[in-house]
Amino acid sequence: QLQLVESGGGLVQPGGSLRLSCAASGFTLDDYTIGWFRQVPGKEREGVSCISTTGSTKYFESVKGRFTMSRDNAKNTAYLQMNSLEPEETGIYYCAADRAGWGTLVCYAGMDYWGEGTQVTVSS
Repeated sequence: QLQLVESGGGLVQPGGSLRLSCAASGFTLDDYTIGWFRQVPGKEREGVSCISTTGSTKYFESVKGRFTMSRDNAKNTAYLQMNSLEPEETGIYYCAADRAGWGTLVCYAGMDYWGEGTQVTVSS
């Protein structure tokens, strides 16, 4: 069974940091572009960042300079390091995987596989 499982969410104060993980089971992430998306209350799901099979990354404007995405194929896991978090970034964070082709960077709502999400709450 192909599965993506997010972890690392929780409660953090404004300006704080969290590191999210996305672990794959039932398939290897090596051949997949991986993305992080989020859904904050009252808004549609939006892209956060994506990483290609060759390590190229894309960050959406609101997180540039604060978030860093990485992947460890040996651990079949991707990560999202989030710094300087803001209260309006509270929401559910999802990881997704897409077999877009070697070296191809895609980052869109129609990715092939999705996790269930992990809650991130930024509050004092």
